[in-house]
Amino acid sequence: MTAPVSTEYVFGRHQPASHVLIHVSDPHFLAGGARLGGRYDVESNFARTLEAIRQVHPHPAAIVVTGDLTDLGEPDAYRRLRAALEPVAAELGTVVVWVAGNHDERPALREALLDLAPTEEPVTGVWDLDGLRLIALDTSVPGWHHGDLDDAQLAWLRDVLAEPAPHGTLLAMHHPPLPSHLPLFDILELRHQDELAEVIRGSDVRGILAGHLHYSAHGTFAGVPVSVSSATCYTMNVSLPAAEVNGMDAAQAFQLVHVHPDTITHTVVPVTEAPTGEFFSEAWLERMAALTPEQRLEAFSRKPAR
Repeated sequence: MTAPVSTEYVFGRHQPASHVLIHVSDPHFLAGGARLGGRYDVESNFARTLEAIRQVHPHPAAIVVTGDLTDLGEPDAYRRLRAALEPVAAELGTVVVWVAGNHDERPALREALLDLAPTEEPVTGVWDLDGLRLIALDTSVPGWHHGDLDDAQLAWLRDVLAEPAPHGTLLAMHHPPLPSHLPLFDILELRHQDELAEVIRGSDVRGILAGHLHYSAHGTFAGVPVSVSSATCYTMNVSLPAAEVNGMDAAQAFQLVHVHPDTITHTVVPVTEAPTGEFFSEAWLERMAALTPEQRLEAFSRKPAR
C-alpha cells in the first residue's frame, strides 16, 4: 500500500506544523510471534497500527516508540519488531527512535535493534529533526520494573540541554513523570523526579513523550506538558474502578504529534475498524481553499435557518 500524499491547507489562525511525529508505545513483542499471556496477538495488533500510521501522514519527522518494545527482552522479539517497523519507516522516509522500557533488556535491545555492543549501558540518543531536537532517555532499571535516572544520565542530559535547539526539544522516555490514579502504576513510577525537574526547568524542553501506562494520559511536569501514548499490545480498561482496572484487547491507539511554533498538539489515533462518513475529502478541502475566509464562514459556519 502506498502512503497517502496530502496537501497542507491553512484555514485558521495557526500555520501548519513545522514537524509531525508518530508516538507509539508498548508493543511487547515476544519471540516466535507468541501471544502475550497466551491471549493478546501483539504482532497482529502492531500490524494494524502500522497500517494506520501509513494513512495519517505521508512523511513524519520520526516514529518514536516509547518503551516495552518486547515483553521479555528476547533477541528474536527485537528482530521481529525491527522487521515489522523499519520497512514502513523507510517507505515514509523517516527515522525510528527506539526507547527502552522496564520490560526491555538493554544488551539484547542494543545488539538486535541498534547494532551496538550488547552492554548494560543506558540506551540514549539525540536526534536533530530539522531543528527540532529529540532526546531519548533510558528510565529502565536492570532487574526491576520501576523507573529511574541516575546521576550520570541526568548530567548528560544537562550538558545536551545547555545549548537550545532552533525548534526546542522533546524528551522521549518510558516511565512518565506523572501520577497515575491506578495504584499499580504508582508502585512502578519514575524515581528521582525532583532531580529531573531541576534539569528540565528553564531549558528549551517543550514536551515529554512517554508510555508505560497502557492508556492515554496528559499532564505537566516542571512546567512542561507530558503526553502518554496508549499501548499497541493491549490497553487498561479504565472504565472500571481504579482498584479493578485490568488489561483488555481493545482501544489500542498511538498519537499524532504536531509541533507548531507556539504549541504542540497530541492527537490520539484509535486503531480500530468502524463505519466512517464520507463527507470530508481532499476535494472538499480544495473547494474550501478556493473561497475567501468570509466565503468559507458563510458556506460552512453559518447554521441553516429554522
